[in-house]
Amino acid sequence: MKKITSILFFLICVSLLHAQNSNLTLVQIIDSLEKNYPELLKYDSKIQSLQAQVEGSKAWMPPTASFGLNQFPYNPMMLKDAGPMNQAGLMFSVEQMIPNSGKLNAKQNYLYSLPQIQKNNQEWIKNMLNLYAKYFYYQRLVAERKLNLLAENRELLELLIKTSEAKYAYNQSDLSTIFKAKAKLEELKNMEAMLQSMISESNIGLNTLMNRNINTAFSIDTTLILKSYESFPFNMDTNSLNRSDIAAMQNSIKSMQLNKDYMYSLRKPDFGVRITHMQMFGMPNQYSIMGMLTIPIAPWSAKMYKSEVKSMGFEIQSMTQEKQTMQLMAIQMINEKLSMLKYETEQMKNYEEGIIPMYSKNFEAGLLAYKQNTGSFFVLLDSWEMLLMKKMEYNDKLFAVLKLQAEYEYESQKK
Repeated sequence: MKKITSILFFLICVSLLHAQNSNLTLVQIIDSLEKNYPELLKYDSKIQSLQAQVEGSKAWMPPTASFGLNQFPYNPMMLKDAGPMNQAGLMFSVEQMIPNSGKLNAKQNYLYSLPQIQKNNQEWIKNMLNLYAKYFYYQRLVAERKLNLLAENRELLELLIKTSEAKYAYNQSDLSTIFKAKAKLEELKNMEAMLQSMISESNIGLNTLMNRNINTAFSIDTTLILKSYESFPFNMDTNSLNRSDIAAMQNSIKSMQLNKDYMYSLRKPDFGVRITHMQMFGMPNQYSIMGMLTIPIAPWSAKMYKSEVKSMGFEIQSMTQEKQTMQLMAIQMINEKLSMLKYETEQMKNYEEGIIPMYSKNFEAGLLAYKQNTGSFFVLLDSWEMLLMKKMEYNDKLFAVLKLQAEYEYESQKK
C-alpha cells in the first residue's frame, strides 16, 4: 500500500511539473491573455451595465398620490353646518405623467448605441495587449536562439584553446593570444547572463499578461515563420482600415447623433392625467379628472434643449475631424512599419545569404591554415569572434523584423 501511495505521489508531482513547464505557443498565450486579463474583463462589466440601462429606457415617471384637507375651516364648529358654505372635506388625488413615445424611442436608441463603443474599446485593448505579448514572446525566442549560439561557440572556443595550449608546448602558438581567448570565454558568461535576464523579463511579462504567478515556468514553441507583409501596397485607403479604435470613434459619433436626436425630441409635449376624489363633510362627495400637457416649446424652456442640440452639433464636427486625424495617422504608421519591415527584411536576408556565409568561409579557411601550422591562433581567434558577432547581429536583426511585424499587425489590427 505504501508503494502504491508513493507511486501515485510521484505521478502527481510529475504531472504538476509538466504543467508548470508546459510548452506554450504564441496563439495559446494570446488566448489565455484575452480570457484572464482584468483590463479586458472590466469591459464585460461595463457592457453589461449599459445593457441594463437599456432595459429601463422606456420607463415612465412614478405616479404621484396625495392626501389632505380641502377648504377646512379654522373654526371646527362650522363643520356642523350642513349649508352650502360648508365645503370642507378630505381630498385624495392620483397623478400620472405619460411620456411622449417619440422621446422614449429616441432615448432607447441612444442607450442601445453605447455598449458597442465599449466593445470596440475592448477589442482595441486586446490589440494593444497582443502587441505586448508578441514583444515579450519574440524577445524570449531570440534570446534562446542566442543562448544556443553561445553554447555552441563556447564548446568550439574551449576546443581551440586546448589545441592552442597543446601547440604552445611546441612553440607553435602565442601565449598572449591564449589569454585573450580565455578572456573571450569569460565574456561569453556576461553575454549569457544578459540573455538570461531578457528571458526572465519576458517570462514575467507573459505570466503577468496571462494573469498568473510571475514565477510560473514554461517553455515556448521556437518554430518561427516570418510573414511577407513587406509585399503589401503602401497606398492603403482610409476606408479599408478595420481598426477598433477608429470604429469606436465612429460609433461614438453615431451615439452622439442619437443623443442629439433624443435631446431634440424634448421639444415634444408630455401628457398627464390627475384624478381627484373629495370626501365632503357638509355636501355630497365630489371628484375631478384633469388632463395635463407640457409646453416645452415655450421660449423660456426651449433654450434648454436648443442649446444642448447646438452644442452636440459642434461636438459631432469635432469628433468627425478627430476620426479623420486618426485615420491619417494610422495610414502613416502602417506605411512606415511596412517600409521599415521591407528594408529590415532585406538586411536580414543579406546576413543569411551573404555576410554569414562569407565569414563562415573565412573562419573555415583560418581553421584549416591553423591545423596545417601555416596560420596563427590570433587570426583564427579574430575570425571566430567576427563570425560569432555577425551571427549575433543576425539575431538582433531577426528580432527587429519580428518586432516590426508585430507593430504592423498592431497598427493594422491583424491577428
